[in-house]
Amino acid sequence: MKRILYLAALALAFPLLASAQGTVNDLETDFGTRSSVDIDYRIAKGFHVDLGYELRTEDYLTKIDRHQVSLGLSYKFNDWLKGGVGYTYIYRQGSSAWEPRHRADAHVTFGYRFGNWRLSLKEQLRFTHKTQDLNPYQEVRNALALKSRLKLQYKGWEKIEPYGYVELRNTLNDPACSATWSTSSKAYTDYTFLGYNAIYVNRVRGALGVEWSLSKHHGLDIYALMDYCYDKDIDTNKAGTKLKSLTWDRTFMPTVGIGYIFSF
Repeated sequence: MKRILYLAALALAFPLLASAQGTVNDLETDFGTRSSVDIDYRIAKGFHVDLGYELRTEDYLTKIDRHQVSLGLSYKFNDWLKGGVGYTYIYRQGSSAWEPRHRADAHVTFGYRFGNWRLSLKEQLRFTHKTQDLNPYQEVRNALALKSRLKLQYKGWEKIEPYGYVELRNTLNDPACSATWSTSSKAYTDYTFLGYNAIYVNRVRGALGVEWSLSKHHGLDIYALMDYCYDKDIDTNKAGTKLKSLTWDRTFMPTVGIGYIFSF
């Protein structure tokens, strides 16, 4: 138990907030849904392969946000340690066209059970490759992020396991810059691109859900999420010589989801 709490404290203390440069832009609260199908195959004791598909909507169910297909491998080393790797193909709707993305991840989960409760800490490192045409001074093509999730689950009932968790997502290589805001001209001067070294928390998530075992091979995961997003939006010219604007887009995003799991 002490090990899990110590690791959780490190995870929550690790993210660094970026300097308060720019202005805050409050976006309208959105609402989205997630629907997924997963196949979990047990290769050997503790060793599993997972294949999944997920559909996401946004703008109050009026817009499809993305389709994604994932393949993952995981291994349970012992009662308190599990690790794995995965790949996800993402086909998302951008501002003007559909955009494919490729994502790879590696994750490790530390767990501790006390009575009918299980406390776990999951650390996931993600690498996302963006294929669309982009301005490299505004957006990194190969994005790195670290997700830290602290989850509490009740396992005292036979068929239903309710849970809740808190998760932080940390961007690790966002574009960084320095500039001076001129109050007289209402524009930025002395703009300098500093590289891809901005580290900050860009999403905090809270979730409540329930895992429902329908039978030996079939199950459901029903949940509700609340995301607080805080993303940096840089607007520069393509030559990277002029900063037009720098804002922090802030919004809340409630989401409900349901997933079907077939395991064998």
